[in-house]
Amino acid sequence: MKKLLVVLFAAVLLASCNSGSSDKKSENKKSKSVSITAAGATFPLPFYNLAFKNYTKKTGILLTYGGIGSGGGIRSLKDKIVDFGATDAFLNAKKEADMPGEIVHIPTCIGAVVIAYNLPEVKGLKLSNQNLEDIFMGKITKWNDKKLQESNQDINLPDMDITVVHRSDGSGTTYIFSDFMSKISDAWKTEVGKGKSLKWPVGLGAKGNPGVAGTIKQTVGTVGYIGSEFAFAQKIPFAQVENSTGKFILPNLESISASAQGEIPADTKVMLTNSSDPNAYPISGFTWLILYKEQSYDNRSKAQAEETIKFLSWIIEKDAQALAQQVNYAPLPEKTVAQAMKILSDMVYDGEAILK
Repeated sequence: MKKLLVVLFAAVLLASCNSGSSDKKSENKKSKSVSITAAGATFPLPFYNLAFKNYTKKTGILLTYGGIGSGGGIRSLKDKIVDFGATDAFLNAKKEADMPGEIVHIPTCIGAVVIAYNLPEVKGLKLSNQNLEDIFMGKITKWNDKKLQESNQDINLPDMDITVVHRSDGSGTTYIFSDFMSKISDAWKTEVGKGKSLKWPVGLGAKGNPGVAGTIKQTVGTVGYIGSEFAFAQKIPFAQVENSTGKFILPNLESISASAQGEIPADTKVMLTNSSDPNAYPISGFTWLILYKEQSYDNRSKAQAEETIKFLSWIIEKDAQALAQQVNYAPLPEKTVAQAMKILSDMVYDGEAILK
């Protein structure tokens, strides 16, 4: 993985005249010589591709993002070969202790994990919590199972085998999905649990959200979990999912936003799944950019640190959040934007605040 990441970013680093390894005492380096590299989650990939492109056009700063999964993003930051990583699963205390420096989390938008399926004659599928447990644990193996038919009495479900598709790589999308499943199913919590990588009871693995989405789109009878934007963009049907109040909810900007209406801790590290809001889509979550609070490491220039923080300040503000909505991610609540700006204001270079 590390070798692949080095290849991925080599061209960018060379094009930027190796600005990341410049003498960190050089404070007069022009911003146009600075480039920013990042890697990680595929869940927010459409938003990051659009945001990075727009920021480069606006500022001239070259940004490059590698969608390699949340696990890869965390490893890339740990190895200090990117300016920041991207993850849909916040680092717990143990993970943070394994990093070589203090890590901060900057939420960038709210997304949904949808239950996508490929049944050409079926529209408006509803999946209860019990249905989800039974399908993804291999207890229901046919689409016309009577338990599925109970939630879908107005649909003629086919006599067809169910093929589950899941992520094969370490994935924040998997973490969000498995966090939700662990909240609604004691059997799942005990036998499978939550994490970025799981020992799956059944199913086929595919790499990244694009891989899972592509497999489902191409194979009749499949069902799996993917970032909502991939289902929207590829026109893959997805199910209404039962939320904590027993309502079946479709993911859209309003129902995804509703998941973040509760209390958010100051460090923003919270899972939004199975929200108590009656209008919330239950498999929703923040996605974060993560980086070192102390930015003067590995001969990193002050200019590099400043441009990194400027970009992170921009991506949580109004213009970038409007871009998120264009590609079907819910914007951050104002209170969360304020919390993220407070985190950025505490970022330092040689112990001194970067934002003045």
